[in-house]
Amino acid sequence: MARFAVEWVFGEDQEGRLVVRPAHREYLAELVERGVLLASGPWADQSGALLVYEVADEAALREVLAADPYTRAGVVAGTRVHEWQIVTGAWL
Repeated sequence: MARFAVEWVFGEDQEGRLVVRPAHREYLAELVERGVLLASGPWADQSGALLVYEVADEAALREVLAADPYTRAGVVAGTRVHEWQIVTGAWL
């Protein structure tokens, strides 16, 4: 399994994002239950978010991201994906 840190930049349509947010959070809760999502949350200024996933590979991650209601609604303006190698911390 691989871990990925995903940085999102939200688009200008904050109202549209807030409409989709309940479905997005429900989707994330399902991913947590399946052990796919380790942590997530928006930046304090609401400009974007950080999400940490554990999946088989980047292809699997891309499928998970594509199915997210935020992605499907087009409220994410930018995405940066980094495979993350944890060296120390509680997740080891």
